[in-house]
Amino acid sequence: MTDVPMTARTGPKAAIASTGEIISGYLTAQAGAFLRALPQAVGEAGSRPGALPAGGASAAAAAGTAELLRAVRRIGGALHTFAAVFDREWAEESRSELRWLLNLLAQEPALLRRSARLLAALDSLSETDPQGPGMLAGHTGAPKARALLERQLTLARTRAHSTVLQELRSARLHALADRMTLLASDVPLQGGVSGQPGGALPALAAEAFGALAAEVQRLPLSRAATPYGGEGLHRLGTVPASRELEPSRARDGEVDADSAVAADDAPWHRVRILVKRARYALEVCGAPDPELDLLDRTLHRHQEAADAAVTVATAARTPRITPATAYVLGVVHADQRLEVEAARYAFGHQWPKLSLGLPETQGVPPAPRMG
Repeated sequence: MTDVPMTARTGPKAAIASTGEIISGYLTAQAGAFLRALPQAVGEAGSRPGALPAGGASAAAAAGTAELLRAVRRIGGALHTFAAVFDREWAEESRSELRWLLNLLAQEPALLRRSARLLAALDSLSETDPQGPGMLAGHTGAPKARALLERQLTLARTRAHSTVLQELRSARLHALADRMTLLASDVPLQGGVSGQPGGALPALAAEAFGALAAEVQRLPLSRAATPYGGEGLHRLGTVPASRELEPSRARDGEVDADSAVAADDAPWHRVRILVKRARYALEVCGAPDPELDLLDRTLHRHQEAADAAVTVATAARTPRITPATAYVLGVVHADQRLEVEAARYAFGHQWPKLSLGLPETQGVPPAPRMG
């Protein structure tokens, strides 16, 4: 990388435009994308949010949802990283509403991806190809495990879809759309910000990278230093109870396996959020970075595999399933946790390439060492 983002590289616009022009131009563009995608995401051309096609069946609706989520994430990220330049109350309210919409709309696509991921994994483990049979080929529990996963994921998608339909009929969405309509024409900035030189924005963007670098320091990268990641599958890292577990359960020593795994995954999920914020901060400054995009994709892979493993573990606790079905689900669960460890290994080799030039003089810790 050239001149690391912590010095906060900027595009040509930042050298000649004011802070107000840069941030307003970015947010008005994203608000416009939000408003264009909203009709497709919620169904009919504009006026009736309740008409979202069942199960996301419409390609136009799926594309609209993806574009809408893209705009929501970028607006929310900009409001977080550059909070100092906005009217505080407006920014906090906007972020809260955008977070609500993000959590609402992201559920169904995530479940669709998870279903495709798990069924493909099970099918791959059950098939025979020129390289030989999969370890579940011919196993009597495979068809039942597949049917169980498909049934439970379909039910979860149906519930998520019903929630979406209910919420998209609410006045809350209309109020958020009105807020984005105003944002597309007028960004509420703090007094005096508009005329500041655009070079002031990289200093705020640098804080996003500082937060990212600090969080990466907390990751157990030494456990992720081998491609197989066997140690990560057998022993979880030590996680402070105050951060990851319910205090009462931590005190009583009643930490179950699910809680321990969730606590082990949580720091990686936080890093993914911080990578996104850093990406969006560079976009605002006009200097997007492909290496951050790569990190984001790697951590997306981590999140998808971790969530899929949780789904399989939940399915394996279904009452009265046969031992053969439970065994198959256990194999699929292990397969997904291997994917988690593979993503951690990849991140551990990608991160130092990004962080080599992070200047310690700005209070940024050096890249963690592997091995």
